[in-house]
Amino acid sequence: MNILGISAFYHDSAACLVRDGKIISAAQEERFTRKKHDHGFPTNAIEYCLNEGAIETEDLDVVAFYDKPFQKFDRLLSTYLTYAPLGLASFIKAMPLWLKQKLWIKDHIAEALQFDGKIIFPEHHQSHAASAFFPSPFHDAAFLTVDGVGEWTTSSYGIGDGNNIEIQGELHFPHSLGLLYSAFTYFTGFRVNSGEYKLMGLAPYGESKYVDLIKEKLIDLKDDGSFKMNMRYFNFAAGLTMTNRNFSKLFGGPPRKPESEITQREMDMARSIQVVTEEILLKMVGYVHRETEKTNLVLAGGVALNCVGNGRILREGPFDKIWIQPAAGDAGGALGAALFAWYQYLNKPRMASERDTQQGSYLGSAFLETDIKAYLDSHKIPYHHLEDDELFTTIAQLMADEKVIGWFQGRMEFGPRALGNRSIIGDARSPKMQSTMNLKIKYRESFRPFAPSILSEKVSDIFELEEESPYMLLVAPVNKDLWVEQPGNKVGVAMINTPRSTVPAITHVDHSARIQTVNPEDNPRYHALISKFEELTGCPVIINTSFNVRGEPIVRTPEEAFTCFMRTEMDHLVLGNFVLNKSEQTTLTDDVDWKQEYELD
Repeated sequence: MNILGISAFYHDSAACLVRDGKIISAAQEERFTRKKHDHGFPTNAIEYCLNEGAIETEDLDVVAFYDKPFQKFDRLLSTYLTYAPLGLASFIKAMPLWLKQKLWIKDHIAEALQFDGKIIFPEHHQSHAASAFFPSPFHDAAFLTVDGVGEWTTSSYGIGDGNNIEIQGELHFPHSLGLLYSAFTYFTGFRVNSGEYKLMGLAPYGESKYVDLIKEKLIDLKDDGSFKMNMRYFNFAAGLTMTNRNFSKLFGGPPRKPESEITQREMDMARSIQVVTEEILLKMVGYVHRETEKTNLVLAGGVALNCVGNGRILREGPFDKIWIQPAAGDAGGALGAALFAWYQYLNKPRMASERDTQQGSYLGSAFLETDIKAYLDSHKIPYHHLEDDELFTTIAQLMADEKVIGWFQGRMEFGPRALGNRSIIGDARSPKMQSTMNLKIKYRESFRPFAPSILSEKVSDIFELEEESPYMLLVAPVNKDLWVEQPGNKVGVAMINTPRSTVPAITHVDHSARIQTVNPEDNPRYHALISKFEELTGCPVIINTSFNVRGEPIVRTPEEAFTCFMRTEMDHLVLGNFVLNKSEQTTLTDDVDWKQEYELD
């Protein structure tokens, strides 16, 4: 039985194919259209998922859409009426799209797919909860979903047991932890629904000087983690911005203009809202534990991508084990909707396994060696073909020589993180690698940290972490015996180029790291490469950042990987077993100066 899951029309549209309970394929539309966070109907992602499953539309039994459009429309209308006449501009902008397209999603799906079968609509947070629980390794668990807003719900909790999830409590719009965090994202000059992870990365540079102000003026927080927001300071309910003049007055001036200098105010605001977010999450988790009496917890929703908060939930929370959906945002809603249809709507049995059923989240497009060779040959691109043993040894040595490598292998990852198949990699021991990658490869803000990939069996040798973290969703400290003493007179971004540990390229200014553990079951090639690097250097950890430049989605195809390679100062590109050396290349894709384009020094 084939079930297609779809998320669309808000942000991060995606599609997923589930066959008899197994995830066959899943991908975000942005990877095909090259529009970051593409929210359009996922035509290309659907086509890929069906092709990967070797089926046609007529072979589908159920199509599941990730939320209920009419309930969402009800919330929009009710909100506009509540705030009228404020929000007229937002109302005029939103209504035509709703009346033309979003209200008639069932008809749109049927027409786009030429499908006359069953189409179901789980609630938004049901889809999130399903995406968190059903692929998890737990037979039963509590779940917590936290995001901006679905239909009316902004957070939910409940119990997953066997093949069933049941929501037991909710927090409703406009009171939303996701929207609260996004308000600070907007005010500090980053893009909402895209820049929240930048705010999280900026937080360690600041002081938590605004925590009391946030809790006194902006929210009324209860012991169970529920809260009410003081809407005097926010504009998102009916306006076109996240905050208003009252918010600006509270924080001493207008929002930072995008791309302008980041000041100490923005750093302190980032730190403060991160501290408040973690406090709210820990209160929520404590309450969910008391109410459900479960020992395991699963998480989804956009706020579940806050890996600093996740790390604290693991270390300080009352649950024995946690599992987080790697595509925790709206893209994962497509997966959750499909799994909800299989287990709960169709009442199919579910057997939990020791490992999760997410398959490392390697659920996207793959390219055969013959495809890669045909592309390289047709464009007369110089390359070297190496067998695996020689390949891993060669690339490990290049990394040890401080070369930056584009690493393109196997199936593309589903979710926002590159997990070793569409990655840019390098030596974590290099004190200059963070600046090199940020300014010469990624063309992004210099303050942003890089994540480590580490052999799962060696994780506790480097980090204060005993668990696996295969999806790069947990932050933990670097072991103190690896710390390097820092000058005490540096603050803010001046701390960037000061080594903080013996693996400085992946150690953030607070001695933390966003960790990916690499298991040979999930990704044997990536594990073999890091093992070879450890054999050469004694270090079981490397840098892993997504294979893209700022403002673009992660690459999907060999052609996109080559284009990114040639536009940046990467040294080598590995496509499967084909190795490209930048010094041997003569084919340029274009003459765009990406540094100038992104206004970075």
